[in-house]
Amino acid sequence: MSPSEFAPGLVVQRFTPPLKLADFKLIAFDMDSTLINIECIDEIADAVGKKAEVAAITEATMRGEIKDFKESLRRRVALLEGVPVASLQQVYDERLRLNPGAAELVAACKAAGLKVLLVSGGFTFFANRVKERLGIDFARSNLLDEADEKLTGRVVVQSWGDICDGAEKRRTLLEVASLLGISPAETIAVGDGANDLPMMAEAGLSVAYHAKPKVREQAMVAINEGGLDRLLEIVR
Repeated sequence: MSPSEFAPGLVVQRFTPPLKLADFKLIAFDMDSTLINIECIDEIADAVGKKAEVAAITEATMRGEIKDFKESLRRRVALLEGVPVASLQQVYDERLRLNPGAAELVAACKAAGLKVLLVSGGFTFFANRVKERLGIDFARSNLLDEADEKLTGRVVVQSWGDICDGAEKRRTLLEVASLLGISPAETIAVGDGANDLPMMAEAGLSVAYHAKPKVREQAMVAINEGGLDRLLEIVR
């Protein structure tokens, strides 16, 4: 069976299915455009009429055309200066939706005994709410600075560092695996953009979800049509 013949919109490369979910102990998800349907920073920017400008930087970064994710994020966050903090709740309530199959896949993983990690170049305001909504075990993301109920255009330095980029996603995956006493081979990593590739390269199973071409090419599994729960067609 060639990779493209497995199922419509589901490409399998470099391993032979089916595998068992129980063979893994941890699954790590990117958030924006993976677990959820939007790029949160683009939607926040819409509040100040800068969505097109911010979205263009986001898209170039996810395609891998802008190599320095930290610099890219700082440029985009700087454009958010003055946005009312209340706009974040508005984005969450009105625009953020879980992607199809996200809840089902997370539930299946938890039922099989896996721990679940959300590791995002997005923001804690959204990551913490998605974490709670899905019963996710661990989350790491960026914290937007605020003052006088408005965003300052800066990112807050946290105990682990300032910006969760591709290198930090990789480090977080390895850190949580070590905390759980498991090997990277017992992990699954799911993402859609270039900054997900470092953690996907470490995982025992890498999954691209409606991803950029560069990411699809390097992943072991590419879900190009349908929901996240399509992974359960090959990992049961």
